[in-house]
Amino acid sequence: MARHADAIVAPAAVIESRQKMFGWLRRRKKQEALIGGPVSPRVKSYSADSGYVYQYIYKGRRPGCNEYVFEVTSDLKHYFAASVVVPEELLRGWAQVHRRELTATERYAVAKMALFQAFDERAKPEQMKQPVYVREVDLDAILERLGID
Repeated sequence: MARHADAIVAPAAVIESRQKMFGWLRRRKKQEALIGGPVSPRVKSYSADSGYVYQYIYKGRRPGCNEYVFEVTSDLKHYFAASVVVPEELLRGWAQVHRRELTATERYAVAKMALFQAFDERAKPEQMKQPVYVREVDLDAILERLGID
């Protein structure tokens, strides 16, 4: 490093390597804080058709979208985030047909039932690390099962 009028000046190669090394920090997409999560989260269990017994905790929803985040485990050792996405266009379509929007509680119920459906359908717990996307057919079946019209 060269000295320049009482200041240490790093060579351009050193600066460039540091920018590359720490550049990934600036490029990382920051996850927004979750909203709507319970003050005192409770661990709940679900016995899936896949044969696994899952424990899950509702952590909250990402602001500005309908992504519901749960913390999940099947072995009480390794917890991971499981996301359920209820696409906005599905909710808008349902609202147009039924002339009302689903309440926040009803949307949460859809997300939770979609999580249970994924527990039942996915063969291995590792597959729960992939987001669950609610399809139109799923939305209709879940709302019918819940008696929401």
